[in-house]
Amino acid sequence: MADLGTPKKTLEIINKYDFAFQKKFGQNFLIDANILDCIIDGANITKDDMVLEIGPGIGTMTQFLCERAREVVTVEIDKNLISILNDTLSSYDNVTIINEDILKVDIKKIAEEKNDGKPIKVVANLPYYITTPIIMGLFESHVPLESITIMVQKEVADRMQTGPGSKEYGALSLAVQYYSKAEVLVEVSPNCFIPRPKVGSSVIKLTLHKDERVNVNDEKLMFRLIRASFNQRRKTLSNGIKNSPELSYSREDVVEALKEMGLDENIRGEKLSLEEFAKLSDILGSR
Repeated sequence: MADLGTPKKTLEIINKYDFAFQKKFGQNFLIDANILDCIIDGANITKDDMVLEIGPGIGTMTQFLCERAREVVTVEIDKNLISILNDTLSSYDNVTIINEDILKVDIKKIAEEKNDGKPIKVVANLPYYITTPIIMGLFESHVPLESITIMVQKEVADRMQTGPGSKEYGALSLAVQYYSKAEVLVEVSPNCFIPRPKVGSSVIKLTLHKDERVNVNDEKLMFRLIRASFNQRRKTLSNGIKNSPELSYSREDVVEALKEMGLDENIRGEKLSLEEFAKLSDILGSR
């Protein structure tokens, strides 16, 4: 039975193993069982599911996942937590612990071996410093995914849902729109963690689209254009693309494409919708 998820038990484990939090790993352990239930319920975990958990910490949410899922694979970068996880998860026979950087893990291989290549569910309390690389990595590697339910900094959750014209709008917003439908499940106070973070958090669920959100001829080109457009936000879209080391288009190429779309040559990337980036990609890609 899951016995973590309270301040008392979490502190017991920390003290038992004389565990020292490391800032470089962005470690904040969840100590509110109500929030844990909300995450598991929101992710709709059932005995049919194989779940990938990123950053289990001392295994608090892992215990809840093991009781609801068929199988759990949990990936933890901090080797100092592995002996703790072996202890707190010792009563579960449906969990595999991997001591590795999630950005280096072959998730496709895990899905193939553990779930016959069928879509998996990802659940995580993500370290704030690496949220975007993890999400973009999951999307762009085309891992078979059904959903991603994650705890992130509130500001990042807001960025995932925002549209053109907002200062928060960027490459992450567009990737989330392209690959998934985003829904905030609950907002979480800093008081729900040890140690207490300086900012509020949100649990957001990204349900992967079964069909493409927009049609684009070259997805990789579109996202190179998107990255170039937001890498230098103060520059016009045409100058951002011209300056990108990933691309070989001149400013004139981009201006001509924008005119074909009926857009101003001095427009910035933050004004374009996902559909407009797809069209721009198709026009430039055909030349």
